[in-house]
Amino acid sequence: MPAFKPRFAPAALLLAIEFFFLTQHAEAKAPAAARPIRVAIYDDTGGSVKGPPNLERCLSAAEGFKTERVTAADIRGGALDRFDVVIHPGGSGSKQAAALEASGCHAVRQFVEQGGGFVGICAGSYLASAHYPWSLGLIDARVVDREHWARGTGDVQILLTPAAREIFAAAEEEVTIYYGQGPLLAPAGRDDIPDYQLLASYETEIAEKGAPHGVMQGTTAIARGTFGNGRVFCFSPHPEKTPELDPYVRAAVLWVANAATPARTDQQSVATDPTSSRVRSARTRGAEGIRAGAARGLGGRCRPACSRPRPAARRRA
Repeated sequence: MPAFKPRFAPAALLLAIEFFFLTQHAEAKAPAAARPIRVAIYDDTGGSVKGPPNLERCLSAAEGFKTERVTAADIRGGALDRFDVVIHPGGSGSKQAAALEASGCHAVRQFVEQGGGFVGICAGSYLASAHYPWSLGLIDARVVDREHWARGTGDVQILLTPAAREIFAAAEEEVTIYYGQGPLLAPAGRDDIPDYQLLASYETEIAEKGAPHGVMQGTTAIARGTFGNGRVFCFSPHPEKTPELDPYVRAAVLWVANAATPARTDQQSVATDPTSSRVRSARTRGAEGIRAGAARGLGGRCRPACSRPRPAARRRA
């Protein structure tokens, strides 16, 4: 019988084995390409005209976000399964609820309950509250002085809590922000909804059109909470109305998405991930808080009915 002849010399064979394990280890250690945070922006009946473009400016691809406008019909059809976060902007909370219909309201609640994120801005906070028959009940909040919701518009001061200053990376405790008839929130005391965390309260007030004085001060301007496996962030004012407060919007979206850092397109390529937001959130649930790269600034705007334009010098289209 002829003697067996190895195909590789011993030294070459060892080098080949070493190279194989080194490459396998490198592949295992290589980080997966991060994907942007997927944000659905409500753009339908009851929503303001300028809300979606302002939010798109705040949540650009360069900052690590991928936004898409959705209609009430889209939401009823299950579109939120493709997103991590849904934002309901200013306009009319009751009209947004009516456009969603019962099935759409259920879809939003289910999305959050199963791990999605919800950001409500002004009218969106009316919608998220537990006050009205049409409210979604995502946050344990009632609306104070509902009879005088149309109390006027203008700049007010809000007082940030230490938690808010950390979230927004805010250097100052007091921030000037535009008020446009957003909800004056207070705890509702519902046993079936977790208590919210106060992040900012109104330090000054607007009391026009017959609204009583001394009511607005001390009520909740910004709050966050949980609902099921999801997270909720409510602004009574509109931070997206002023470029200086764009980072506040990003910080809120990051927190409800439970993401410490978005995938910035100027740093790495972005990969599409078909995994649903609910599964992703379930895997990553447990990380508490974020430190957003929020720049110090003044401003912000709010109006549930978006009834009066801001001065041209301070407004961006």
